[in-house]
Amino acid sequence: MLYYIIKRILQIIPVIIGITLILFILMYVIPEDPARLILQKGATPQALANLREKMGIDKPIYVQYWRYVTSLAKGDLGISYRYRRSVNEILAEHYPNSIKLAFAAIIIETIIGIIAGIISAVKKYSFLDILVTISTTILVCIPVYWLGMLLQIGLGLKLGWLPMSGMGDGSIKYYILPAITLASVSTAFVARMTRSSMLDVLSNDYIRTAYAKGLSNNRVIFKHSLKNALIPVITYIGIDLGTLMGGAILTETIFAWPGVGRTIYLAILQRDAPVVIGGTIILVLIFVVINLIVDILYATLDPRIRFGGGEANY
Repeated sequence: MLYYIIKRILQIIPVIIGITLILFILMYVIPEDPARLILQKGATPQALANLREKMGIDKPIYVQYWRYVTSLAKGDLGISYRYRRSVNEILAEHYPNSIKLAFAAIIIETIIGIIAGIISAVKKYSFLDILVTISTTILVCIPVYWLGMLLQIGLGLKLGWLPMSGMGDGSIKYYILPAITLASVSTAFVARMTRSSMLDVLSNDYIRTAYAKGLSNNRVIFKHSLKNALIPVITYIGIDLGTLMGGAILTETIFAWPGVGRTIYLAILQRDAPVVIGGTIILVLIFVVINLIVDILYATLDPRIRFGGGEANY
């Protein structure tokens, strides 16, 4: 297990290098001069040249990339072209908001998705099963931005029950609409995955043996079936958590949520390369770490799974 964890951590290094290289090249070829973004219109050619030299963007791209990578190794994500502030500070201000929203969405998709999936599997082909199937199909088909706007119009504008956008004072009412929107598609997937996994587990011989021994239905479902059925579900939720914690651009933009997703979106529009690259790097790091945690949970939940020598021994 220890060897596997160390190996996965070392694999992060080439991933980060690859991401930074791709993003650096993409942002470099965009025909937008960072010096002009900072000085705006009316700047003299000499002023632009001086600023380019100060920022180091007058150098060849490989020189700029090497400087960025060496600074990154020290934990420095650079300086924002637009705000002339440290990217570390900008992301530190907005990431907590994205993380809070991500956890709110994960709570919704975990509770509602798993409960709906269990009910659908236990009550197979019943009215409840059909209702869950139809509901999850609708949620998967509805675009996230459209659902978000529907919730804003219905519950925010028409009924006035909930705020339509922003984070306000940080109270729970501001989280409800964006969290539901963010969790909608994932909740549907969790419900379907739970149902499929539960049906597969319930068809095993040891489940029939448990019933034959006279164990109650609840004991068989929640003690013997659910633990094994949740393994792929937890994997999906873990990966989804890593994605959500990285910031959901559409949801954060629709609800004007001051998170990192909206920050990266605005940085793309403003050609603010350091913020785009720095935000993406943090996103990748979070995603990789969450994946590692999920793999460890995999081995904990299923005693048949053991990691050793970089491979699973069953």
